Amino acid sequence: MLNTTRRTALAALAAAPAAWTDDKSGSRTPMTGAGEWLFEVRHDWGELPARIAYGNTHGVCIDSQGFVYIHHTVNAASQSDDTVVVFDPRGRFVRSWGAEFKGGAHGLAIRREGADEFLYFCDTRRALVAKYSLRGERVWELGYPEESPAYQPSADGKRPRYSPTNLAIASTGDIYVGDGYGSSFINVYDAQGRWKFTFGGKGKEPGKLDCPHGIAIDRRSGQERVLVADRTNRRLQYFSLDGRHLGFAAEGAVKLPCHFDHRGSTLLVPDLEARVTLLDGADRLLAHLGEDPSGTWGELRKQPRERFPAGRFICPHSACFDKEGNIFVVEWVEAGRVTKLKRVV
Repeated sequence: MLNTTRRTALAALAAAPAAWTDDKSGSRTPMTGAGEWLFEVRHDWGELPARIAYGNTHGVCIDSQGFVYIHHTVNAASQSDDTVVVFDPRGRFVRSWGAEFKGGAHGLAIRREGADEFLYFCDTRRALVAKYSLRGERVWELGYPEESPAYQPSADGKRPRYSPTNLAIASTGDIYVGDGYGSSFINVYDAQGRWKFTFGGKGKEPGKLDCPHGIAIDRRSGQERVLVADRTNRRLQYFSLDGRHLGFAAEGAVKLPCHFDHRGSTLLVPDLEARVTLLDGADRLLAHLGEDPSGTWGELRKQPRERFPAGRFICPHSACFDKEGNIFVVEWVEAGRVTKLKRVV
């Protein structure tokens, strides 16, 4: 475990302006981080076919063979409505599908179940959660959680808003869905998609949430806990599997946390406010990567790709580790962007 002095030094170096190095071709590659958290920044990773134009790149995950899955909303200039784009580990295009998620493509998770792997999606436009095979065959869909007491109509007949943003799956198969753009509840389903219970709801006090945008089952302590990116409250929050509040974390270390991945004890947090954060097993800051301190991310995200600063992030929305410890980051920008942070060993 890093001592306090080293953690502070690493964080300071990671937040410093991007460094540059010359690769074998003679071009300059931006760098971010420091020490064991030093990465080459490779923007616009993946050989995207000309017929596909990214919209907001919202989700990313990697299967057991190293294939990378990108979930995006589709740009108006695109000749294809496919929202799921698959690349091999070297960034070569493999296939695409998922026109049904156009305009609502958001959360993306992957899980091995027996000999197979499945993709789980959140669609904010159609307000549903769906399970698919890796090749795009639909297994099931879940719509409005009308079984939940939290979503019953009010006296005037209006139903609470529901717009799921991300999900996580416990070892039991139970599915935890964050209603990030709706009513800030967490809805829990069994492995077959049957509603079990609801917890959370909008607020600032312990157990309450304001835009539970990202969610994960955190096993780093040896026990499963539900970890929520409580985005508008600018914090992380832990719950037991039955929905009891366990504590807060990373207040001050995260700004607008969006989602999670982990490698060993290291927690990866894409932060919408222009950086990617790494936390240790006790949720203490290790590094901020690719941080842009200019505060212009809100406007910059709408600009053409050539305006994006090299080595800096704009609006990281999802991120994941690969087997080698490299990091893939996708951003909430109108032109879409996939960045690979290649770990420098």
